[in-house]
Amino acid sequence: MKSALRLAALDERARQLRLHPGQALADARAMIPALETAAEDCTADRVLLESLADWAERYTPLVALDADHGLILDITGTAHLFGGEEALVADLCTRLTAQGFFARAAIADTPGAASAAARFTELSVVPAGTAATMLAPLPLAALRLDRETVSAMDRVGLKRIGQIAALPRAPLAARFGTMLIRRLDQALGLEEESIAPRRPVAPLSAERRFAEPIAREDDVAQTLASLAATLAASLEARGLGARALELALFRVDGFVARTVVATSRPVRTPKLVLDLFREKFAGLGETFDAGFGFDVIRLAVNATAPQNPAQIDLAGDADSDAGLGQLIDRIGARLGPARVGRIVAENSHIPERAERFALAGDDAPKENFGPLPSFDPDSAIDRPLRLFTRPEPVEAIAEVPDGPPVRFRWRRVLYRVARAEGPERIAAEWWRNDDLTRDYFRVEDISGHRFWLFREGLYGRESLAPRWYLHGVFA
Repeated sequence: MKSALRLAALDERARQLRLHPGQALADARAMIPALETAAEDCTADRVLLESLADWAERYTPLVALDADHGLILDITGTAHLFGGEEALVADLCTRLTAQGFFARAAIADTPGAASAAARFTELSVVPAGTAATMLAPLPLAALRLDRETVSAMDRVGLKRIGQIAALPRAPLAARFGTMLIRRLDQALGLEEESIAPRRPVAPLSAERRFAEPIAREDDVAQTLASLAATLAASLEARGLGARALELALFRVDGFVARTVVATSRPVRTPKLVLDLFREKFAGLGETFDAGFGFDVIRLAVNATAPQNPAQIDLAGDADSDAGLGQLIDRIGARLGPARVGRIVAENSHIPERAERFALAGDDAPKENFGPLPSFDPDSAIDRPLRLFTRPEPVEAIAEVPDGPPVRFRWRRVLYRVARAEGPERIAAEWWRNDDLTRDYFRVEDISGHRFWLFREGLYGRESLAPRWYLHGVFA
């Protein structure tokens, strides 16, 4: 029955007792009355697999999740760092065993062949060009096929990969589906199979491995400065600076601590990088927990931006804004980049659309206005000290339809106007057909309070009943 309890996963001892995934629990207990089982928890399994994927990044940043068959690592160009492919597999399995896991791993030319070798053979390394020979005697389940396809092929006498490798592809695909052909070709290397790393690969990274784990904060800081210096040389050669950096600390017990900092401008000076991470740790307010120590430390540049050489002035300063930029970066590292921002001008005459709040790390839209105009206090238009985010509607009465208001009601309070200046006419951009022209007035009531009001819509041309709004108040 479909509702019957079934075996989802087995340990090595259960496989030796000839149990298999998908088998009904009642049938398994009939064979082995003392069988010990536990309910499947897919969420917990997924969380555990993701934590193992974090840990596996000590071998390569290209780690992909395969929920049904474990992890897939692309170790192209990294095996020599561990003494060769066999040494890498031995180190990986030894470390996982020390953490309490039973692990099997294999290296092959293709992900499909590596998965088959790890699950169905004792090989740790499949020699190049021998994948077809290795796969031939293995069961069809080694191709990562679903149980229904494997069962259907078993009923017609097809049990081994070698039996279908030389058969015509069209009849196989017509009867058992195209996934069978695709998996076979991927395992044999006839069709390319790309893996999707769970984390994007950093453009630049540097790491340090230790024969003996380190645990002191000073040692971590010294290593971080050294890695930053290594990356600085690479960034300088490319004319780039870092805009986002990630520090990964790999503990010997398998835990990986990751810390990310963002900058408001490109940086590559090792001291600045070290100061940013110190501010980040101070802002987190967490104690430094090294456990049994870190054996791998990696510093990665997740985002870059062009950084041209700075012009040195006669006083020896490279950049007059450097101090401000450093302050913004330090505040952002301590409080979080989303809490530090600036006002950016926008291409609009409408006051509430003439500026926006941008994060300090965002690039400023320099193409909007070009150089800022000079400020002349004598010719400056009086603007309210407090400008509302959105104009608030008011009830206003004017002596003439296109004149200033003589009194208005705002938030249920009636104000009588003693003086008024205006109008200052502001129209929207020509491509905004739905916005009406505004006539702004600076008014003062009989108590001395000053307001900035506008009438929306030109009387007789855009509207027969213009509406009034209060947009700001003066000090």
